[in-house]
Amino acid sequence: MEITFRDAVTVIHGIGFGALLLLAFSGAAAALYALSTSSTPWRPSGSDLILLRAYFWGMALLAWLAVLIGAYVVYPWYRAHPPAGAVDLSGFPKALLMSTPATSQWHDIGMEWKEHLAWFSPISLTAVAWLMGRYATALKDMKSVRNVLVGLLALGFFATAVPGFFGAMLNKYAPVRGGANIVLMRGEAHDK
Repeated sequence: MEITFRDAVTVIHGIGFGALLLLAFSGAAAALYALSTSSTPWRPSGSDLILLRAYFWGMALLAWLAVLIGAYVVYPWYRAHPPAGAVDLSGFPKALLMSTPATSQWHDIGMEWKEHLAWFSPISLTAVAWLMGRYATALKDMKSVRNVLVGLLALGFFATAVPGFFGAMLNKYAPVRGGANIVLMRGEAHDK
């Protein structure tokens, strides 16, 4: 079983950082709810507060890693130009998508959304991490800060989920491939 280097980087970008980030939103929402409900809100101890801050800063870091690797590593491979007269466009994902009207909208809509919307995720999650670090223990009494946190967390989720969806669909139709082969597992030789 093999995977190319570019496939591996794309997997790390999308599944390693992006999908893990999407999973982390459930924990963030639960923590925000526990800190701000009016009936017996959770009062974190000193060590709980350290872990809570690390959790939110970890989410922001995951978002930055996903976006930076996507923008500066995977995206240039996606946009590579095929040589003049090339018939096989499988190594040139953007050109492959743009080659037929049936798939050109995946680039026109999907990649444009990925390129621009994804940046809102690390920006909003960095703000969430800072606000949680600063006001975590006072959220019950600070409705305006709590509302801002909910809004920023929702924006971060939307800005992660939509580009993640388009990334999965784009990779289905025009995967970024190439580079050295990485052998994940060697199969047994079968004689017939």
